[in-house]
Amino acid sequence: MKYLVMIQATQADYEGMRGKPSAGSPAWGEKDLKAMYAFMEKLNNDLAESGEMVDGQGLAEPARTRTVGLGAEGRPVITDGPYGETKELLCGYWVLDCASLERVTEIAERILACPGPEGVTNYPVVIRPIMEGGGDVC
Repeated sequence: MKYLVMIQATQADYEGMRGKPSAGSPAWGEKDLKAMYAFMEKLNNDLAESGEMVDGQGLAEPARTRTVGLGAEGRPVITDGPYGETKELLCGYWVLDCASLERVTEIAERILACPGPEGVTNYPVVIRPIMEGGGDVC
């Protein structure tokens, strides 16, 4: 079965990764970034080797987001930036083809071990089964 495995972050987290600390995120140093990238590369390589990796990507910061919704009279309203009422947004994902929910949960637990500087927020990893071939309705 295929699963979408998602990780979250805030704009403050992206700023922290550029070395700009805030109340919401510590500054990341070069050593912190290298450790995180090495961790993710090893994880992705392991998932590719096991045949479970379908796709995985990091996403641009929330400030580079565009939102398209319906406004008055059903006309599209386009805004730049993240949703005003949402702090955490999707920052990266994997599409994995795993034998069981237990297996994808093991991978999510491994993702939680990603290194970062002291004080970094550890967001939960979200797992969602991908409906295939007319399965359950949304």
